[in-house]
Amino acid sequence: MSLTQQWFLFLGAGLVLAAVWFGVKRLRYRLAVGRAFPAAWQQILRQRLPVYDRLTPELRAELEHLILHFLYTKRFEGCAGLEMTDEIRVVIAAEACLLILNRPSRRYAGLRYIYVYPSTFVARRDRQDEYGVVSKATTHLLGESWSNGRVVLAWDSVERGRANFTDGQNVVLHEFAHQLDQEDGNADGAPLLYTRDSYSIWSQVFSREFDTHQRQLMAGDQTLIDAYGATNPAEFFAVVTELFFERPALMQQRHPALYGQLQQYYRLDPMLWAE
Repeated sequence: MSLTQQWFLFLGAGLVLAAVWFGVKRLRYRLAVGRAFPAAWQQILRQRLPVYDRLTPELRAELEHLILHFLYTKRFEGCAGLEMTDEIRVVIAAEACLLILNRPSRRYAGLRYIYVYPSTFVARRDRQDEYGVVSKATTHLLGESWSNGRVVLAWDSVERGRANFTDGQNVVLHEFAHQLDQEDGNADGAPLLYTRDSYSIWSQVFSREFDTHQRQLMAGDQTLIDAYGATNPAEFFAVVTELFFERPALMQQRHPALYGQLQQYYRLDPMLWAE
């Protein structure tokens, strides 16, 4: 057998092995995502996330499918001694998937890892002062979204957000809104929209609401939108996403244009299943 024949034989064998590997991988995916949603996980959601039972049967079935996909494609890591459990994984996955429920999405395609700490975690960041001097600063965080396919969460903060789904404070909704914002490569408060014309209206509404929010805070006024939303447009989008899902009626009353934009983007009306 010539060297050329040997090379083609080797190449053919490699292609066969690759095809078998991809076939097995695809079969495993179909079995994992296409199976019935475990009854034990349904029980977790009924006990830990009451909004689950208030969804329509169609939305509930879609949420379950998204959770199965999420848990198969993302890896959870417990940090600082936290033992990872189905409860932790299912609760976080469910809240993250609320943001992509009932609309076309990439299903957080760029996300690979979710790191979960038992409580507030410490991050060290470079901080530059007014003179250009860079130093290390220690920051205590409840959650963080990274552009390199990672989300970090504090479980006790996740629990607080889950336990009170009507206060507009939810770290999972917040950090995964950042993931959506980052899908176009920029964390700028403008996620991927459905049409080119949508960006102009989105920009007008969000810029006006963001500026108004900053002015109200400077004037010492009470605001429905959390003060942290005034940090920058990316944080504003994440904060109003929390509000949209947890306090929809009040948000629609006080910020109708903003609520309308989020309703078009998420393709949901949380008022239909809010308490």
